Amino acid sequence: SRAILYVGNFTPVVRYSYRIGVPMPGNYQERLNTDSDAYGGSNVGNGTQCLAAEQVYAHGREWSLNLVLPPLAALYFEWQP
Repeated sequence: SRAILYVGNFTPVVRYSYRIGVPMPGNYQERLNTDSDAYGGSNVGNGTQCLAAEQVYAHGREWSLNLVLPPLAALYFEWQP
């Protein structure tokens, strides 16, 4: 099955080491970053490498990701088991 995770940062500040709970263990690949230089943004984000969910409790979830959230941007991650 396919799952997409959306994360939005509606503040003008970069959020480094922002932990967010995720529903499943596995890897999460950043597929769309609206702060990309391709869209005229500052290119702040998580890069092209998969991020592995860690078994660290956050937001009511057993698994979580440690992210860099660009300012005033939306990120979309694809879950990969």
